[in-house]
Amino acid sequence: MVLPCRNKLYTGCMATILGTELIQGGVATVFVKDMDRAVTFYTEALGLRLAFRAGDHWASIDAGKGFQIGLHPAGEKSPPAGMAGGVQIGLNISGRMEDAIRDLESRGLSFPAGIKDDGGGIRLAFFTDPDGNELYICEQTRH
Repeated sequence: MVLPCRNKLYTGCMATILGTELIQGGVATVFVKDMDRAVTFYTEALGLRLAFRAGDHWASIDAGKGFQIGLHPAGEKSPPAGMAGGVQIGLNISGRMEDAIRDLESRGLSFPAGIKDDGGGIRLAFFTDPDGNELYICEQTRH
């Protein structure tokens, strides 16, 4: 039996079958123009861990709790890097949104749209990586 997520806006929910997690972790592939620049952004600006790198062909970034961000060079057979809406990565935060934004802004990120809060139990703040791919941080306000 598949159980629906409580909040349809929260994309981090896991479907379960008879109490067992159906999906455990995953990879969001991000197509990039410059592998070194992308690895530096995800590891230094965001503070995530580089789990694996195969030269300029692939890099796996450990985003915690079984979630990986795969960096792949854009090419003839892949989408161009930075196409708006082509990929969105949500990163759940453990503390307050304002504290996370302040910390990330000190590392060079910007949040031009501020905090989005529709009263549905989550707050989001959007930013982009060096290739223009959209990411967001997510604070759960109801537990």
